[in-house]
Amino acid sequence: MSSTISATHIHNFSVAELSQKLQSRQLGAVEVAQHFLDRNEQFKDLNCLLSFDPKTTLDQAQLAQNRLDQKDTNFLLGVPLAHKDIFVTKDFPTTAGSKILEGYRSPFDATVVQKLADAGMVNLGKLNCDEFAMGSANENSAYGAVKNPWDITKVPGGSSGASAAMVAARLAPAVTGTDTGGSIRQPAAFCGITGIKPTYGRASRYGMVAFASSLDQAGPMARSAEDCALILSAMCGPDTARDSTSLDIPAENYSINLNQSIEGLRIGLPKEFFGEGLSPDVRQAVDAALYELTQLGAKLVPISLPRTELSIPVYYIIAPAEASSNLSRFDGVKFGQRAKDFADLNDMYQKTRTEFFGEEVKRRIMVGTYVLSHGYYDAYYLQAQKIRRLIAQDFQDAFKQCDVIAGPVAPSVAWSLGDKNNDPVANYLADIFTLPASLAGLPGMSIPVGFGAGQMPVGMQLIGNYLQESRLLNVAHRFQTATDFHLQAPKGY
Repeated sequence: MSSTISATHIHNFSVAELSQKLQSRQLGAVEVAQHFLDRNEQFKDLNCLLSFDPKTTLDQAQLAQNRLDQKDTNFLLGVPLAHKDIFVTKDFPTTAGSKILEGYRSPFDATVVQKLADAGMVNLGKLNCDEFAMGSANENSAYGAVKNPWDITKVPGGSSGASAAMVAARLAPAVTGTDTGGSIRQPAAFCGITGIKPTYGRASRYGMVAFASSLDQAGPMARSAEDCALILSAMCGPDTARDSTSLDIPAENYSINLNQSIEGLRIGLPKEFFGEGLSPDVRQAVDAALYELTQLGAKLVPISLPRTELSIPVYYIIAPAEASSNLSRFDGVKFGQRAKDFADLNDMYQKTRTEFFGEEVKRRIMVGTYVLSHGYYDAYYLQAQKIRRLIAQDFQDAFKQCDVIAGPVAPSVAWSLGDKNNDPVANYLADIFTLPASLAGLPGMSIPVGFGAGQMPVGMQLIGNYLQESRLLNVAHRFQTATDFHLQAPKGY
């Protein structure tokens, strides 16, 4: 199909715009897919894609075009995306950013992958990430660090770092990410894009390589709340037969309420999110965004989430404990890599894991095994679960006073590559504002609200009560209708 639009502009279209142009035949699905494949080749130095297969992508695009030619009106038909390499896929290898899964091919697609494929989206490939989604900078990947397109000397955030960098650099209009303790929201903030983590259980975990099963959740990342709403609508829904943590609640159309007025909306500001440790440049950008929301009719309400500082020790007990259990399946027996020389079964386990797991993964497995061990389970793991319950209760108390909670996503803008490599705790502290909502299982999102030190993007976090994704997306969309931060692109892309 010959395009009536200059190919140089295709990557600047949003998901909604691409959809409209595909449906109206101004663009063809194969042409769009080829354009994004070419851009990824041009900017491969960002190290976003771990695997890609142009033939598979173009075949999917042709199938989408066939559906378009048959007057199929599915809104996402022919729109390209890329999947974080935590989701298993039949057509592309799945590594979870680890050497232990190098070359692994899944016999099935993750539910999220399948749902978006059914909607007609075209897969550009698999995205780099921190190994087993463990990290805040995408520097823990066995396949090298991803660079932030706003400044290639900076980290893109993690663990969905390549997901965020891919959208920011206009290498894909949308991507999937996963969020265990902030891994959608923090990289979205660092790269100046929009990302949402839905309520725990909204999106199926079937086919997601597990890190911490009671925390892991899939979500979309794109340039705008409107685009995220379109994709979230397609990727959510019950999957109780295959995922016991899946909510038996029908999928919603998250686009319906985007344009509702936010007149009278009460936005809670936790004093714990605006205290010592928050960089002045981040505070200034978030304050300016909050003022903009008041101009749209919202009211700011002071609230407290008193156990915020406990979220880091609680998370770094519970998540490693679950990782220790989940990663025990990577033993060199049924799938993945295996050490070549070993004396017996235990020796094979030890040598395989020593050789193929990265340092951060080993660190978390050791911590997790320790807190689950006899004599320490009650002292650490059980206590952490009790405090987790109290953190969730803090949110419920807060939501009696407000409709949505807002604050920074991270204490600072993106730091330089390598800055925190030798200090794991410094990396952990970067998650202070995202961990509480994850522990409570609440929906949270990041929207770009300006720039801080070094002209690096700043994100504002919005947190809603359970199943309130539609309200969050409404607030974000109203803000983005009044501002243009989500339209800003890094120079050269």
